[in-house]
Amino acid sequence: MADITVPELAESITEGTVAQWLKKPGDYVNKGEYVVELETDKVNVEIISEHEGVLKEVLANEGDTVQVGAVIAVLAEGGQAEVPSQAEQQPETAAAPVDQPEKATTTAIMTDPAVDQDSKQRPIASPAARKIAREKGIDLSAVPTVDPLGRVRKHDVESFKPSASAPQQAVSPVQKPAVPEIGGTENGKKIERIRMSRRRQTIANRLVEVQQTAAMLTTFNEVDMTAVMDLRKRRKDQFFEENDVRLGFMSFFTKAAVAALKKSPLLNAEIQGDEIILKKFYDIGIAVAAEEGLVVPVVRDADRKNFAEIEADIMELANKAKNNKLSLKDLQGGTFTITNGGVFGSLMSTPILNGPQVGILGMHKIQLRPVAIDAEKSENRPMMYIALSYDHRIVDGKEAVSFLVKIKELIEDPESLLLEG
Repeated sequence: MADITVPELAESITEGTVAQWLKKPGDYVNKGEYVVELETDKVNVEIISEHEGVLKEVLANEGDTVQVGAVIAVLAEGGQAEVPSQAEQQPETAAAPVDQPEKATTTAIMTDPAVDQDSKQRPIASPAARKIAREKGIDLSAVPTVDPLGRVRKHDVESFKPSASAPQQAVSPVQKPAVPEIGGTENGKKIERIRMSRRRQTIANRLVEVQQTAAMLTTFNEVDMTAVMDLRKRRKDQFFEENDVRLGFMSFFTKAAVAALKKSPLLNAEIQGDEIILKKFYDIGIAVAAEEGLVVPVVRDADRKNFAEIEADIMELANKAKNNKLSLKDLQGGTFTITNGGVFGSLMSTPILNGPQVGILGMHKIQLRPVAIDAEKSENRPMMYIALSYDHRIVDGKEAVSFLVKIKELIEDPESLLLEG
């Protein structure tokens, strides 16, 4: 017998929630094969088996919270997969003769193409898609998808309508929805109760913690985006041809943030007890809205990268977030964060700190507004409100305002970013 345990996930993660068992009792498990998917505070992690054999017993059901190091399943090494009974087999599949020797039966099981194909070609699906499929009893292998890699997405399952004659996927006795939906009434009116996922609970707790422990304050400014938009218009095609990545606004703001942080170093710090830790590196977090909630993957050493490298990193991290492929390493160790509510139409907001960081820059929607050019002339210009939330315990108003003024100056004169970098 061999135990399957919850491995060390990351220094700050001590537990997780069983999101889905990828194998069920009686299945044969190869060494290195995925057995169970865990949902942690930050990412979903698929755990592999360090041994080979038959999954004998599952000790934690889906939805259960498990600690790092806990035994969650038992594997019988050297065993054989269970043979489905004749009643469970498809009508066209012939049952094995009752007098077949045991050795021959074992060989047939181990080389059966259907069993081998099932173990190696499990449908690739996002956690959200798997959750909905479990709740609706839908067989993921029957769900069509337009994804070029064949990955089943949430909307694929939601729009899937199985035919009346098609049998739905049976739910294993150990399976239960990770986020059960409970109906009911309140004051005689219909309501629906949905249990928060572990990640959503973590996000909620951390946001409340930041507001309770940090002296958070927000200052605002506005930026004329005319010069950046003109530069992008002139250079975007050449930039794409040379770098195979599109020139967006985030690289400008990332470079501007790094330059401003060098002038205002306390915004690139954190508080540990009664000490201020000044960080001499610039790992910039970029907030991304994913299916399971907001995540902040990190662009490493942003001060050492050019525009193309920053854009490539952001695109890669955003794709990972959308496909739920972010690793813990992608999310750890940021020194400062940028969030862009403008992509959703936000005109102005007060972003909340991403603790233990002490500063976060908020970008917003670009909107034409009349701007005074001089005492007699005004023009409609593409303007963006920017916001800096900061921890007033170590960052004074003068430094915060100076930071935003530096961002404004660099964005309104984008060529000056070349001199800063």
